[in-house]
Amino acid sequence: MQYTMAQLERLLKMAEDELTEYSTDARKMEKLRRKIGLTVSAIEQRQVKEALLVNKQSSNIITQIVEEQRQTVALPFWGIAGLGLLFGISLNQPICLLAAIVGTVSAYRIQRWGWQLQARSLLLQTLEDIEARIAQPK
Repeated sequence: MQYTMAQLERLLKMAEDELTEYSTDARKMEKLRRKIGLTVSAIEQRQVKEALLVNKQSSNIITQIVEEQRQTVALPFWGIAGLGLLFGISLNQPICLLAAIVGTVSAYRIQRWGWQLQARSLLLQTLEDIEARIAQPK
């Protein structure tokens, strides 16, 4: 199980790398599918997929919203950060500067969480696609 978690983390990093490129989801999945095929055995792929499915089943509505709209969810916190900085500097109020720091950290963490959720989703879709291609004879 420990080996599977290390493998899962490595595959998630690969999926996050694919998210950084500007391309379609199909192209991202194609590139990720090749990488997975070269580095991960079929048994490990199933174990990773099971771990991802267990994690996906425990998600709630907030997790789904953050995964699909991470920038929209983080936007109010970026606004708080900007206003806190503006009022903190112009009115010389340390509490507003604290709000700027809290808003920035919150927005960054929400976007990072959404990014990780999106990488998990891309990896799960890719593993399901690999499984479907194996099951489908040519």
